[in-house]
Amino acid sequence: MPTDEALKVADEFGLDLVEVSPKSNPPVCKIMDYGRYKYEQTKKKQEAKKKQAHFQLKEIKVRPKTGDHDLQTKLGHIRKFIDRRDKVKVTVRFRGREITLSGQGREMLARIAKEMADTAVVEQMPKFEGRTIMMILAPK
Repeated sequence: MPTDEALKVADEFGLDLVEVSPKSNPPVCKIMDYGRYKYEQTKKKQEAKKKQAHFQLKEIKVRPKTGDHDLQTKLGHIRKFIDRRDKVKVTVRFRGREITLSGQGREMLARIAKEMADTAVVEQMPKFEGRTIMMILAPK
């Protein structure tokens, strides 16, 4: 129907004439309450934003010769981060001649993964990068 006729019909109902597809031939329009439409769109965006997963990547650093008590403290921190639904990057850093202890570093990461198996899953397996070995734990 012609544009001026469509505007009259929309005005009779107290609604707006909204162009839906301007590139088509002829352009497609819709009679609707535009204010309400915009309101519903913002509400949908807010709902989608609420349902998004929010997490941070926290990092815990250890050394190959970190003692048992210190390691238990670090495990407590990891557990706290996992409970808050954050991901944790565990890094074993080697300094100087400690690089020869790479086996101990891998064992330490395996121990951490085993200790955290009830609450976390290994998202990225231990990977050697330069003088560090890192792995990423994510909440189950």
